[in-house]
Amino acid sequence: MSESSSGSPVVLQAASGVSPYEAVYGFSRAVRVGDRILVSGTAPVEPDGSSTRGDAAAQARRCFAIILQAVEELGGSAADVVRTRMFITDAADADQVGAVHGELFRDVRPAATMVVVSALLRDEWRVEIEAEALLVHG
Repeated sequence: MSESSSGSPVVLQAASGVSPYEAVYGFSRAVRVGDRILVSGTAPVEPDGSSTRGDAAAQARRCFAIILQAVEELGGSAADVVRTRMFITDAADADQVGAVHGELFRDVRPAATMVVVSALLRDEWRVEIEAEALLVHG
């Protein structure tokens, strides 16, 4: 436990996911520090560690399902998501990934970035997504 700038304790909570890389590379799927939930780059990984099959939309749906499960595990919801970052390997997939984002966040409208990258960790991954949530009560 560390202290905030005001001297009060900051409690860190972590959520784990299904990525086989979490333990090997030493990271958490998501962490909550105070009212902030930060979700690591999330790839389309199935519970058995395999990659989600299908197009970019199917992979984006899987990424968001993993992300929202982690956010909920740490006390948040889709309505609390304030930032997303989508990394795609082909600009032609932007509309598919953007449409899935829109289905989930049309009413929330978080700040969002989508960038095209040359590659992701596994060749079959077409998308990887990060998210941040802010829990504002009252």
